[in-house]
Amino acid sequence: MRRLLWWCLSLSSAVVTMAHGGGNVTYDSRSLVINGKHEIIFSGSIHYPRSTPQSFEFNPRTGGSAISFLDTIILTPELMWPYLISKARAGGLDAIDTYVFWNLHEPQQGQYDFSGRKDLVKFIKEVHAQGLYVCLRIGPFIESEWTYGGLPFWLHDVPGIVFRSDNEPFKYHMERYAKMIVKMLKAEKLYASQGGPIILSQIENEYKNINACNGLRCGETFSGPNSPRKPAIWTENWTTVYQVYGKETRSRSAEDIAFHTALFIAKGGSFVNYYMVCFSFSWPSYSNVSFQVFDKSDLPSGCLGLLRQPKHGHMKELHASIKLCRKPLLSSKWTNFSLGHLQEAFVFERNSHECAAFLVNHDGRSNATTVHFKGLSYKLPPKSISILPDCKTVAFNTAQVSTQFGTRLATRRQKFDSIEQWKEYKEYIPSFDKSSFRANMLLEHMNTTKDSSDYLWYTFRFHQNSSNAHSVLTVNSLGHNLHAFVNGEFIGSAHGSHDNKSFTLQRSLPLKRGTNYVSLLSVMTGLPDGGAYLERRVAGLRRVTIQRQHELHDFTTYLWGYRVGLSGENIQLHRNDASVKAYWSRYASSSQPLTWYKTWNHIPRSFLKPSGNLLVLLEEEKGNPLGISIGTMSTTKVCGHVSSSYPPPACLGKERCSIPVSSKNFHGDPCPGIAKSLLVDAKCS
Repeated sequence: MRRLLWWCLSLSSAVVTMAHGGGNVTYDSRSLVINGKHEIIFSGSIHYPRSTPQSFEFNPRTGGSAISFLDTIILTPELMWPYLISKARAGGLDAIDTYVFWNLHEPQQGQYDFSGRKDLVKFIKEVHAQGLYVCLRIGPFIESEWTYGGLPFWLHDVPGIVFRSDNEPFKYHMERYAKMIVKMLKAEKLYASQGGPIILSQIENEYKNINACNGLRCGETFSGPNSPRKPAIWTENWTTVYQVYGKETRSRSAEDIAFHTALFIAKGGSFVNYYMVCFSFSWPSYSNVSFQVFDKSDLPSGCLGLLRQPKHGHMKELHASIKLCRKPLLSSKWTNFSLGHLQEAFVFERNSHECAAFLVNHDGRSNATTVHFKGLSYKLPPKSISILPDCKTVAFNTAQVSTQFGTRLATRRQKFDSIEQWKEYKEYIPSFDKSSFRANMLLEHMNTTKDSSDYLWYTFRFHQNSSNAHSVLTVNSLGHNLHAFVNGEFIGSAHGSHDNKSFTLQRSLPLKRGTNYVSLLSVMTGLPDGGAYLERRVAGLRRVTIQRQHELHDFTTYLWGYRVGLSGENIQLHRNDASVKAYWSRYASSSQPLTWYKTWNHIPRSFLKPSGNLLVLLEEEKGNPLGISIGTMSTTKVCGHVSSSYPPPACLGKERCSIPVSSKNFHGDPCPGIAKSLLVDAKCS
């Protein structure tokens, strides 16, 4: 996120083209021009590898087709491309935005994979089939809370390379990759001039602040594109804020999103992309990024199989009300004038019959403010914008939510609290003698694993002449997590944080006379996803010492043994076949770190097998699986609001709308002449 470089081009051309049925896409200072018509475009980010084309896929690092909420596994039935795209379209979006994930498609140099959830062409065709445009962010760097910012790790080993710079090795591979993607899409006739859906292509990402805006408040912060001939576009309007492990959960309200989106449009913006409308799940390990996690339930379009209300509905109404203003918005010069100390009007008037206005109240205090506009009075709630498609009638106010609210409930359907339901596999703790390779130094984590695993074992041995009651192990690390074992016994764990990656583990050692073995497991939750000189970043153990009485022994430059990955990964414990059954033993209820657990269960849901579903979990620290249960997510209550002064959603988009109002069911009108509001609270059963 942050800032980006947005180019409207197709590698060698200054313009990319597109329309639903084929055509030309250009632009001017006001907006994109599609088939000769100026357009206001609302787009939403859905990343094809973060969901599935048709059904769930199993991944050993995520535990399968479910989301983990504390001790409950929530089953979600409809995480698939057609469903997510249809919900975005139903929310009033015109386009779907997606990155292209280089390290997913070329994990090894020259070896490409576009199968399954990586099928970029299939995803774009599905978007096109549902009548939406595509905004394609090719990269090569994407950030996107995605490991290594989307760059394949083999790029790190190219001699003399400096990422994202005027560097010949980097430019060579970047050009080769980008041309390959464009050639593939052109072969499928997916660009606008070919009749396809792609209207915009982006090269690079978040590279200084050129052309476009990213953030939460672009209506207030964006100073405009780098040329007066270009339109104002907002490429990442954040619908939520990613969560950081160990910090308070942050969210963004529907009212706040609507206010800043409407303000951006009022100030001449014509393209808004919501990042994201659905984040879905981190299916591949590529999605693991240090200490970051998205709250998928806070995104608008059904990431958990249910729409997020009122966010989805409120934005849908906003889009509809702005589209009512389309003609004057796109064909008129706008004027701006004050309506009060913190109030102003943006007026788009084409002629006496076509006029639209945005009445803005920047005052965030609790009281509403009355303003006068064109001889009429309007009450503006705090920090809100009223949209008047005819310069008279309020079709929408950003702070007045009339769409239904929803209350969702996770209901436990099956518990796994019986010892007999579980089997366990204790992870092998390698010693120096069983290491795969050795070096006389502490190796850097990422350059050693080559992103083949999040786990790297560092092992060494040393001789103790006598038993020592007080020895202290100190390990300095730049990894994300660390587990320490001495002579096969667990002695402790430590981890860093999002703001401070460096951390120290310090534990007393139970040493014995003779040879002692120290095994340290360095853990990365994915590679870093951004930052300058990414190719120079380091991780893993940096210094290891043991304090014995008054002597400090430094093992940093010492003979170390290494092993990449866990044994459970290597033998593929997640596979549901007979070849691995022998590795499992009965659950012993003696919790210890680095233990795998599995169960079988019967879940008759369309997205899972009728029986024989396998849930595999890796517990890195001490714990047990008996608190886990299977649950379903459902809407238990909806709440809607409508008033005589603010029309219901049913009227949006219609030139005329009449909804009969009767007080008969309320035994007459107790307050004649006073504006009424109706609140409906319905409980689902």
